[in-house]
Amino acid sequence: MNVFQAMTTFVAVVETGSMAAAAERCSMSSTMVGNYIRLLEERVGASLLRRTTRRQSLTPFGAVYFEKCRELIAMLEETDRMAQAAQTVPGGKLRVTAPVTYGTESLTPQLVDYLHQHPMVDVELVLTERSVDLTEEKFDAAIRLGLPAPSTLICRRLGDYRMTLCASPDYLARRGEPFTPMQLQAHDALSFPYPASSPMQWAGREWQLEGPKGKVVVDILRTRAVMNSTQALRKAVLAGMGVAMLPADLVREDLRAERLKVLLPDYRLPTRPVYLLYHKDRFSSPTLRSFINFMAGALGGIASQTR
Repeated sequence: MNVFQAMTTFVAVVETGSMAAAAERCSMSSTMVGNYIRLLEERVGASLLRRTTRRQSLTPFGAVYFEKCRELIAMLEETDRMAQAAQTVPGGKLRVTAPVTYGTESLTPQLVDYLHQHPMVDVELVLTERSVDLTEEKFDAAIRLGLPAPSTLICRRLGDYRMTLCASPDYLARRGEPFTPMQLQAHDALSFPYPASSPMQWAGREWQLEGPKGKVVVDILRTRAVMNSTQALRKAVLAGMGVAMLPADLVREDLRAERLKVLLPDYRLPTRPVYLLYHKDRFSSPTLRSFINFMAGALGGIASQTR
């Protein structure tokens, strides 16, 4: 048994409040989490958790053991940071999180180049729309779209995340191409169900464009489909279902291959800032520093050029 992994899993169960949440944090199945807890209890010869159908709680011994595990994990992590800071060549593991589409289309290609340049570095990339806690979930860096909430984290601006209004040639042949913003109201819209708190919420109910005469707001009259995946929306647009506002990096190759066409190219669409977040005290690590500097150059260039 990997005792350190078992202790880390046990701490995650206590801190998150459930095995399911701990499984998500540790990137493993709930069954594996349960196995680690059972093996750890067998090792120490005592129960660590009381489990009922509704809740779980620490046993008296489990509470003491939990604090000791946290201290040990913190000590080992500090030792790892000291070792990394003493390195002159980047090496070791980096844990990075990013939104799904941005991480797939923009970050991953650059990550391949970064790893080629730094063969001693290994990366664990977790793609999720959830805003993870870098401290609790042991991430070295995170990429976020939109202005991050105030925190002690360092926020490095990478550029802008741009959108593209597009449709397939087949759809335009059937329905006609719009040449003014208001002509969009005669078309079938495909949209993403952005939450009300999101800076992109307008993309689900209306389209905002900036033209020669200023801002234009187009109310969507018919939403043919709402999908909570930009990859699914791309497939729908390619199939000729309608018009969509999609991340430019997602459809870049489709536009080059003329599988999709940009609509109203003389109008600018709203953008979102892209930030790279990390702990200030971790920047002394050559590994994290090399990653941040590389991505600031690579992704900053992509974000500023994407249209």
